[in-house]
Amino acid sequence: MNIVFASESDYEYLKERDHHILENLIIPKIRQNQIFILKNDDHVIIGWMRHSYFWDNTPFMNMIWIDAPFRKKGAGKKAVLFWEEEMKKKGFKLVMTSTLANEEAQHFYRKLGYKDSGCLLLENEPMEILFTKTL
Repeated sequence: MNIVFASESDYEYLKERDHHILENLIIPKIRQNQIFILKNDDHVIIGWMRHSYFWDNTPFMNMIWIDAPFRKKGAGKKAVLFWEEEMKKKGFKLVMTSTLANEEAQHFYRKLGYKDSGCLLLENEPMEILFTKTL
């Protein structure tokens, strides 16, 4: 698997698929190297990962997506470990992410060493579980 920073040529791909980000934020996040594109060994895009900074000082993985045919084959784990290593190289000692309590992703993060660190309750929404991991 290849993991590369998204480029502006990935804009249409991301705009069509990532429905959890405002369209006008995609290009700025690309320019800030906050989106990675995940490609299989045939150089076909199989997903993406997007991050930001919680409290403007702690890396927070906002989104990881692997297209259905490529799931359960280790791509998500490789992408998260790659991101963690990138954050470690930048000098960060802690990373964060979250997922809804009704999503299977919570088990994925725990297997990768993330610890439950709190939750967020929004009206008419499942509980959002916050996770942290020391690098």
